[in-house]
Amino acid sequence: MKSKIFKSLDEQIEILRSKGLVVSDEKRTRNILFRENYFFISGYRQLFMKPNEKDRFFPGTTFEELYATFVFDRQIRNTFFKNILIVENNIKSIMSYQLSKKYGFKEKDYLNPDNYTEDNLQSRQVRDVLDKVKRQIRVNGRKHSATMHYINNYGYIPFWILVKVLSFGIMAEFYNILKYEDKKDIADYYNLDVETMEINLNLLSNFRNVCAHEDILYDHRLQRSIPDCEYHEMLEIPMEEDEYIYGKNDLFSLVIILKQMLTKEDFKKLIREIKNEVNELDEVVDVVPLEKILERIGFPFNWKDIANL
Repeated sequence: MKSKIFKSLDEQIEILRSKGLVVSDEKRTRNILFRENYFFISGYRQLFMKPNEKDRFFPGTTFEELYATFVFDRQIRNTFFKNILIVENNIKSIMSYQLSKKYGFKEKDYLNPDNYTEDNLQSRQVRDVLDKVKRQIRVNGRKHSATMHYINNYGYIPFWILVKVLSFGIMAEFYNILKYEDKKDIADYYNLDVETMEINLNLLSNFRNVCAHEDILYDHRLQRSIPDCEYHEMLEIPMEEDEYIYGKNDLFSLVIILKQMLTKEDFKKLIREIKNEVNELDEVVDVVPLEKILERIGFPFNWKDIANL
């Protein structure tokens, strides 16, 4: 079995050079590799690689271009992450309010299986999700000041307090086990149908994990696609074999989800920030046209127009 061996910073630079990368400032490059990690930066090399030659950069590709792509991904990851957190907080607030108003806010109320879907095919899912919530109460209930305050002073944790310690993934699962009328009440707030809402929450949870773990985001692809919607049509996104080629399981699909779930003000701010980052990347990267970069991200050429739709 092959094993990886330690490489010094100088050896790492020589590996990059041996693949055709131009390194003009060794001191700066060495410092960046030491600070950021060779493995993480080299994860962006595929954008600059010749398609027919394994591990060979396009002629003239510089370390500055490679590093700029790494920084670009970090910046948009931070931008998307903070906006996903806005949606997460909104969903937790809306769900806890709607369910507490209808069923009650104590654990005996929101952990009562009778308050969830009666679909026999989901009975096991209901038990599993409620068990996850109970586990979070046991594990995290006394680790957070708000939940501990209610336990110590009232003997229970209201649902609107508990949601602070529940992950977005659990909240997405929680939505899936609600009764249809409760799902609809929540989806109506966003002017979405129940199926789209379910998909949005599950995919947002996936994107949130990518951002939180600092994985590569800009060319991330989901296994599941968002439904076709008005924005695909309004932007005249091209199709292949009756499928839209952008905005289905790529980063632009996240843009569409956030368009559906953020306020107009927050969404326009998001697009402005992404536009600035794209422009900064375009100023540094010469060897790959911006159109090719946007294509890899999954952005149509007119992606910015979605801010005004």
